[in-house]
Amino acid sequence: MNPFNSRSTLQTANGPVDYYSLNALEAAGLGDVSTLPYCIKVLLEAAVRKCDGFGVTEEHIKLLAKWAPEDQGEAEIPFCPARVILQDFTGVPAVVDLAALRSAMVRMGGDPKKVNPQVPVDLVIDHSVQVDHFGVADAEELNSAREFERNAERYDFLRWGQLAFDDFRVVPPSSGIVHQVNLEFLANGVQLKDGVAYPDTLVGTDSHTTMINGLGVLGWGVGGIEAEAVLLGQPIYMLLPKVVGVELTGNTKPGVTATDLVLTIVEMLREHGVVGKLVEFYGEGLDNLSLADRATIANMGPEYGATSGFFPVDEVTLDYMRVTGRDEAVIDRVREYNKAQGLFREPGASAPRYSEYASLDMSTVEPCISGPKRPQDRIALKAAKSTFHDNLTQVLKVTPSAPKPAQAVGVQSDRADTYAAERTPMTIGGQKLSLTHGSIGIAAITSCTNTSNPSVLVAAGLVAKKAAALGLNRSPWVKTSLAPGSRAVTGYLEKAGLLTELQKLGFGVVGYGCTTCIGNSGPIIPEVKQAVIDGDLVLTSVLSGNRNFEGRISPMVKANYLASPPLVVAYAIAGTVDIDMNNEPLGTSSDGNPVYLKDIWPSDDEIQAAVANSVKREVFEKEYSTVFDANARWNAIGGEPSDLYAWNSKSTYVQEPPFFQGLTTEEPALESIKGARVLALLGDTVTTDHISPAGAIPSDSPTTTYLKDNGVALRDFNSYGSRRGNHEVMMRGTFGNIRLKNLLAPGTEGGWTTNLNTGKVTSIFDASMDYQSKGTPLVVLAGVEYGTGSSRDWAAKGTYLLGVKAVVAKSYERIHRSNLVGMGVLPLEFLDGESASTFGFTGSESFDIAVPSDLEAGQNLTVVATKENGAKISFETKVRIDSPIEVRYYKNGGILHTVLRDMARA
Repeated sequence: MNPFNSRSTLQTANGPVDYYSLNALEAAGLGDVSTLPYCIKVLLEAAVRKCDGFGVTEEHIKLLAKWAPEDQGEAEIPFCPARVILQDFTGVPAVVDLAALRSAMVRMGGDPKKVNPQVPVDLVIDHSVQVDHFGVADAEELNSAREFERNAERYDFLRWGQLAFDDFRVVPPSSGIVHQVNLEFLANGVQLKDGVAYPDTLVGTDSHTTMINGLGVLGWGVGGIEAEAVLLGQPIYMLLPKVVGVELTGNTKPGVTATDLVLTIVEMLREHGVVGKLVEFYGEGLDNLSLADRATIANMGPEYGATSGFFPVDEVTLDYMRVTGRDEAVIDRVREYNKAQGLFREPGASAPRYSEYASLDMSTVEPCISGPKRPQDRIALKAAKSTFHDNLTQVLKVTPSAPKPAQAVGVQSDRADTYAAERTPMTIGGQKLSLTHGSIGIAAITSCTNTSNPSVLVAAGLVAKKAAALGLNRSPWVKTSLAPGSRAVTGYLEKAGLLTELQKLGFGVVGYGCTTCIGNSGPIIPEVKQAVIDGDLVLTSVLSGNRNFEGRISPMVKANYLASPPLVVAYAIAGTVDIDMNNEPLGTSSDGNPVYLKDIWPSDDEIQAAVANSVKREVFEKEYSTVFDANARWNAIGGEPSDLYAWNSKSTYVQEPPFFQGLTTEEPALESIKGARVLALLGDTVTTDHISPAGAIPSDSPTTTYLKDNGVALRDFNSYGSRRGNHEVMMRGTFGNIRLKNLLAPGTEGGWTTNLNTGKVTSIFDASMDYQSKGTPLVVLAGVEYGTGSSRDWAAKGTYLLGVKAVVAKSYERIHRSNLVGMGVLPLEFLDGESASTFGFTGSESFDIAVPSDLEAGQNLTVVATKENGAKISFETKVRIDSPIEVRYYKNGGILHTVLRDMARA
């Protein structure tokens, strides 16, 4: 189709290409298109290009073209991303679902090949490497070998998928982190297909897909369920979004890092309120930001709550594409296309129209960290020590003894020992040491957020170099690691002569992937673990990550702090977060003098010179020229192409999920929920990590019983994230985070509840099985920000498999709410000012929810709670099914059920 006569031709270095002109829409009188936010223009172009009169109509085009700042997001629009990107934790279950859809298609009498990606899909295997080994020269090799040993079944399965599906590429393990590989290599800025140029847009199965917005590529994280629908050719339906314009002015002061800047923006935008909105950055301050700095800010969109944090294409974008090895013809196409479409940012140009405005003078940013539980809880570095004391008593509920002079073994004699009375002795390598509250167990340079940014990695290398020259080293109780987001990082660190300097302080490369930030930190030092247990100590971690939720980093670490890579190195030397970095020494030099942070902190000029001399195009060209075939272990995995996957009933990694068993082509009728019991009564900010943990499998969980019963040795348990292809594991792990507090089982932490049939405290899984055996539906009651955090589809899938029919919460995180709908679980929201505590619910009630056959998006439903004494409480809730298409998904039992029925009917 050629809506509004918009198809036109553009001249590029490689000849003419067609495109759908946004200027033609304004000329046709559709609206003031030229002053729209850049991100709205991208959505508009996709609607014009994909207009078919059915899923995408001219009315959708008009809605977007006439977008106005006062729009309240009532109208629904479709978005058809150009591609999908997956990581292996969330990608494996997506491919499992595709394989299950093929099996179901055959059972329904259809052609399994109909189940195939309709847009290009890249899966980067990056979440499976764990830090089992560190501090030794061959740590990377040892961890990689263990990774393949643990994940052989998963990798065999992904090789099958690589051969079975078209337009499906797999980037092998040990290549890097998905978002960094996307930023440096996969993204091309402007796609070209069948002679038509269009913006490179995407969705991904990881929250931090937003990182690509730093390159001027619009994309965000969705649940695996939603991503599967996109790759099967379905649009994403979303409400017309508000766009918050964030003006950046000035420049950061010397000594302030990109990490400090992004933590400040996270705090600022959390306070402003950008949940469910698009954020777009503008202003003269953009001229002072490198592309890597922009990517760092865009990466943490989920932390400030936005759907995306967009930076438009400009000359900085093109320079980055050039230095990272993109072809000049691609760069020319990006320039010419974006200029022709009014998508190219020119310095000094007028700002677009925005729904809301916020601003930050970057010269006001100061060094900081964030923690101990949430990324938005920023702490000025100068206040870090006193804030830790407050965190200890107020957040972590520890009442330490009064401060005492430094006197215990293992403490710097010139630094006060705040918690000497709680010190617990230990011996490491023959050295007598001791730990107390605030001692650091893990210091990790990790995560796509920061390892994609040369300035902070080079700064870390320079800090290490200066520290080593003075005779400093990491504290012996700290587990240190460097997990770069791509091999290009080690390429330029080697070129700068800084990789060996980091190794001197224990920050040798342990692997290329998402390690500590996702919970793959591996075991802490055994002697440290025992001391923490013996002394009941609050062990801490410091990492250059983006998430520090409870129980995520390590089960032994209770307080986690986000920091820039150079600060991670400094904290590893100090060995504690109980230190005033500005005024207390990190340690003592080899000649006996105290060494302060200022003594080893590099100047901005030093950092910039090292970056300029080492971050070169040839480094990226060398590493990415062989990215698909450089891993010998991956290449050694065989396999023959086949349309259907041969499910192995004995596998503990990959099992056919029960979602599509017995599915027919007819849409079922909606049913009310009657006599539901409460499985979990939860508080505020329950994250997807609480609902579906990704890290270590606890030794006393139903999952442990299942694995042992299936002959899996303890050392081979691996993690929840690695076993997401097996629903038997994942449903047992649902609500299994060791820090979950279920008010229905007071005094407990972890996956426990009270089985209301017996009155006994038991595991959530066992209680669920008992309820389901009796045909009893279940509900979950929760507070604000339910499901915040990673876009983890198993948080919804596991909830569904536990028999939960509805969740009633005060508010939801965007992706998790969508995922609940995508699995046929009803998300309800308490009305303003109301909550479970408002009605005095204890969790012992039963609930009736009348679901009408003509259910509408956003309508109110009446819920009736019946107390144990028979008293009834009736209250209204809002249905958080936000669009007509979501109503259809819910009626079908889920989004994939809808797609499968449509394909089978066709």
